[in-house]
Amino acid sequence: MADPKGFLTTGREVAETRPVAERVRDWNEVYVPGSLLPIISKQAGRCMDCGIPFCHNGCPLGNLIPEWNDYAYREDWSAAQERLHATNNFPEFTGRLCPAPCESACVLGINQPAVTIKNVEVSIIDKAWDANDVKPQAPDRLSGKTVAVIGSGPAGLAAAQQLTRAGHTVVVYERADRIGGLLRYGIPEFKMEKRHINRRIEQMRAEGTKFRTGVEVGRDITATDLRKRFDAVVVAAGATTARDLPVPGRELAGIHQAMEYLPLANKVVEGDFVAAPITAEGKHVVVIGGGDTGADCVGTAHRQGAASVTQLEIMPRPGEDRNANQPWPTFPMLYKVTSAHEEGGERVYSVSTTHFEGDEDGNVQFLHLVEVEFVDGKLTQKPGTERKIPAQLVTLAMGFTGTDVANGLVSQFGVDLDERGNIARDADFATNVDGVYVAGDAGRGQSLIVWAIAEGRSAARGVDRYLTGASSLPAPIRPTDRSLLV
Repeated sequence: MADPKGFLTTGREVAETRPVAERVRDWNEVYVPGSLLPIISKQAGRCMDCGIPFCHNGCPLGNLIPEWNDYAYREDWSAAQERLHATNNFPEFTGRLCPAPCESACVLGINQPAVTIKNVEVSIIDKAWDANDVKPQAPDRLSGKTVAVIGSGPAGLAAAQQLTRAGHTVVVYERADRIGGLLRYGIPEFKMEKRHINRRIEQMRAEGTKFRTGVEVGRDITATDLRKRFDAVVVAAGATTARDLPVPGRELAGIHQAMEYLPLANKVVEGDFVAAPITAEGKHVVVIGGGDTGADCVGTAHRQGAASVTQLEIMPRPGEDRNANQPWPTFPMLYKVTSAHEEGGERVYSVSTTHFEGDEDGNVQFLHLVEVEFVDGKLTQKPGTERKIPAQLVTLAMGFTGTDVANGLVSQFGVDLDERGNIARDADFATNVDGVYVAGDAGRGQSLIVWAIAEGRSAARGVDRYLTGASSLPAPIRPTDRSLLV
């Protein structure tokens, strides 16, 4: 353990953010650079000798949290990053983007503020990169087996890195023009600067992983050709079928899916555009959907100079404390104020969009909504609560329903889908097609980045076992999903 009395003597401190007026004028990460290191050792010292570390249960990766907290407390940063990498290929991603279910399961969190596990994690890995402690881990010998990985999001990258280190020749296919999947184009720069992806890609290239961008499997290359070229395939293409809003006026110009809007802002930062083809500048913006993707749209609209930003959510406003049906150590649904919400805008709960209203040129101008409530378990409109709000740009951030089947990937491979529209798999992450595996959102449905990395690692172990008859690759501890333990 770390400091035996740390949880009694030290209060919780979190990363310091830059002033709102400053950060909305750029696309840099919202946190003050270097602000964590002066406090992080004491924060790690709050990790108590709890006997049973329930943070392990909260983390799908099975991160060795008490161990690297202890090393961070003692400022043994080299040992801390080794323990961190033992279960997580990309802690700089999770340390920035994960909602930290581990903190919800922290034993200290029963009656005190939990340990700042996420901040400790990102501090360890950032210091490791600065100290040049993160090295390529090329395999000692090659197996002679080849694997194709479809998709370069966190699941695909984790699977590819594990399989490369096992000695297989791995090629990652990505339909976008750059590697990273949703990490690259779905996550705004202010949440994670893309230099973090770039240096991981360079590490993976040095280890032997090969990357092919601008190639969409199912269209640019058929599943049949891919199976002829490779001994195994991992499908990590994500859950890219977005929920739509089929109400009158949906066809008006200015209404876009979040994943039509967000990537363009990232491409501006990458230098592909001088200005985004879809921009919030000077417009009244409405974001439909109260989750993290909606918050990303809010923060992006602020930086583009929106006249106003309103975020709508059909469900009631969550409470600030745990409900009785969400006891510790489960991950509770709580009211969350992200950095984007700190920057302004209005959040409206328990409302539903009835229709859009446009101008004579076919551009959206207003959104009509009505308040809703649950009556006998059914969502019902409240009479007399209809109103309209200005909306010159609308982004739909209502989540994703399943794997994209339009490009032919699913039909060409002949893989089965489950009742939720995801690719079905067994405990080894194998599909019904011999040699074809699935990991991440493509098989699980829309989920967290920690689940994507955990599934990528577990699928890699299944593929390694398929190719060689056995596997020494580690599998994450995932007690919250017993049916998928490997």
